Amino acid sequence: MYSFQSLVFIGLFTTLSCQQIVSDPLTAGPPLEVVHLYYDEWPTGISVDSSSGRKFSNYPPGLDANNTNDGSNNKYTVAELIGNDTERPYPNAEINNPPDGAINYTTYPPTGANYANYLIGVQSIVLDPLNRLWILDTGRAQTPNGTLVAASHGGPKLVAVSLSNDSVIQTIVFPPTVAFPDSYLNDVRFDLRPSLTASGLGVAYITDSSLEGRNGIIVVDLGTGESWRHLDGTPEVRPERGFIPFVWGTPLYQIPSPGQPLSTIAFGADGIALSASGDELFWGPTGGRYLFSILTERLRDRGLTSEILAQAAVVNRGQRGTSDGFETDSNGLIYVGNMEANAVATYDPVNGTLSTFVRDPRISWCDTMSIADDGYLYFTNNQLWRSQAFYPGTDRRERPFALMRAKLPGNATRVSLT
Repeated sequence: MYSFQSLVFIGLFTTLSCQQIVSDPLTAGPPLEVVHLYYDEWPTGISVDSSSGRKFSNYPPGLDANNTNDGSNNKYTVAELIGNDTERPYPNAEINNPPDGAINYTTYPPTGANYANYLIGVQSIVLDPLNRLWILDTGRAQTPNGTLVAASHGGPKLVAVSLSNDSVIQTIVFPPTVAFPDSYLNDVRFDLRPSLTASGLGVAYITDSSLEGRNGIIVVDLGTGESWRHLDGTPEVRPERGFIPFVWGTPLYQIPSPGQPLSTIAFGADGIALSASGDELFWGPTGGRYLFSILTERLRDRGLTSEILAQAAVVNRGQRGTSDGFETDSNGLIYVGNMEANAVATYDPVNGTLSTFVRDPRISWCDTMSIADDGYLYFTNNQLWRSQAFYPGTDRRERPFALMRAKLPGNATRVSLT
């Protein structure tokens, strides 16, 4: 038989346990669709040709030793996605298989292979408005124990492939004064407006996210093949000191290379996006939460005081969250990852505000984004933060990795600067 006090406690406990406590809904925005599943190599980049439905990804050996071609394992660093879970080397298997592999073990220490006509370690792929797939090769790869080797001249390059016949139509090799041996060429955007250069064939803008600290923005004249650097080592392209992001509630510490002590996240300028007009470039370090921009004319300038003017022209746009890849839609919105919120966000340059675009508990690491003419934002979701490069140094990723998409707001589509 219960005492009066016991009955009061039971009643109170029952009342409290029945109360609905407000909780995180975990989802927001349009439905998130799974487009492709990756069961073998680990992906970063994605680019989509809406007119044909063709999709392409890349698999950087500079971030995953399993992706490294050793001359006998027939790995690919760029592939076309076939069906829901299959890939084929692109533009062909031969260019993805450099003789003796992606690493030159005849040097000490080993270095990236120096082949200009083979793909060594591709970090990004982007379709331009002329339906050319541009392949950004870092020239770097990891050894089996996870050591990232330095690049050799001929490895770091920009390669254009025509989708009409799947053939290489242009290769721009970067000199060692632009892509240093310890550079890590990360992402690229194109502006093909003829008025930008004397060659009339447009320019490319590339981020150097190197862990070794040689961060900056690289500019390429697509007509002459000339390239140069700006904002070299300035604070806005460097990781923030002491930066510790949280993904799925876990604080992230980085392991720079095997046997090295822990560090905070050290990736520099990574995500990059052009404004819808092409007149402004946006970027942000993965090792930081701030979004930056600059007028592109300052980056194209090569005059005596051009670097001074470029540094003075950088604008801090405020915090954006923890991001990897960026993208821009035809309405002028800048899309950025927000991994700490399991989300993709949008930055509106008109009013300076950040908004949630899509949020889903399945989003673990939104890596590279691609907007297609079909009105969707595509992005790879690859669990980067669970790789062995992060504490505790064990590979906790679970296959398959995923390619996802969500419908853009306001009937937006991709931007074509021609």
